[in-house]
Amino acid sequence: MAPPLIRSLISLSLKKSSPFQNPISCFSISVVFFSASATQDSRSSFSLADHLIQKHSFSPEIAVKTASSLAFVKDPRKCDNVISFLKESGFSKSHIEEALKRKPNLLNSNIEKTIKPKFKIFRDLGFSTTDFADLIAARPSVLSRSLDDRIVPSILALKRVLGSDADVVKLLKTLSWFLEFDLQKTMMPNIEYLKSCGISSSKIFSFLFPYSRFFLHKPEAIKQFVKRADAMGADRKSNMFLHAVRTLSSMSEANLEQKLKLFRKLGFSEDDIKSTFRKTPQVFSVSERKIKEICDFLLIRKNVDVSLIISQPLVFSYSLEHRLKPRLLVIEILQSKNLLTRKVGPATIFKMPEKMFREKYVRPYLKELENVSSMDVVGVFLLNK
Repeated sequence: MAPPLIRSLISLSLKKSSPFQNPISCFSISVVFFSASATQDSRSSFSLADHLIQKHSFSPEIAVKTASSLAFVKDPRKCDNVISFLKESGFSKSHIEEALKRKPNLLNSNIEKTIKPKFKIFRDLGFSTTDFADLIAARPSVLSRSLDDRIVPSILALKRVLGSDADVVKLLKTLSWFLEFDLQKTMMPNIEYLKSCGISSSKIFSFLFPYSRFFLHKPEAIKQFVKRADAMGADRKSNMFLHAVRTLSSMSEANLEQKLKLFRKLGFSEDDIKSTFRKTPQVFSVSERKIKEICDFLLIRKNVDVSLIISQPLVFSYSLEHRLKPRLLVIEILQSKNLLTRKVGPATIFKMPEKMFREKYVRPYLKELENVSSMDVVGVFLLNK
């Protein structure tokens, strides 16, 4: 209902109206009415913000943002009921504020029809109170998803792949955004297609956690990645085939062509490139800048030529500053002092586990290496001697 002042103005206007009424006066009344109405809506919004701050101790930022999204709410009791339910269900104030930061209209949800059924599904699945509160704080949109059309089918799909409720919980605790996708249209057909390519279920399972987004590509895209992997010479029977497909999924055809040109420029033949892709496809994900930096560093050494790089392409996946450079310089220092009884090749040095390298080439020669500890690269080892 319009405030008394506005009602009086409208009544006065109607009494004085005539066919020859001044349009400016009508305009003025309209301006007053809409201005007052906007002010009233604003007051209502700020009233809810004040309520959230005073009654629930929300931060002003969260309170104002929430109130601005719920400007149509005149009675704060519905919001109070949602907040009370969340608190009684084990949500902390920080959980609730974090959820509202992402989805302010959460406080307008229907507790019985929208919120409670989802709470039951996830608790029956095996989520603890804290884990579920963490999930909703990070992905409050889960509470607005259709239970029958999205959440339940997604959970069942994940269970078919992972095998148990416990593994589904484990995945969703770290990858809750999975519930925002229709897995029946992405992950499930992709998995079935990859199986038809000869990739084992266990291999697919091992990729699901570290490379989960890979399975959410459109099925048509996955088929194209497989086709490109075949063209690059990848062997479908090899354990590296899925690595090859995933690597190609992370780059455009133009980027792949640029990488191929770089390898050719470095001295790789077409057979070398295909062999590298079959054995270590992840190397193709390394940036061109890093590949060039590693080549520039290695190819100026006396005992390194391009044949070593071609035979050991995994070298491109190692850190230049924390693995290749310090290890090679340590060996060069020890060789220059005639401290090594036999020659050791760069390939052996680079592939050796960190602990073994320290035990074999650092600890026995601490004094000799400390004399050159001003060299930052050698200092990488001396810091943790």
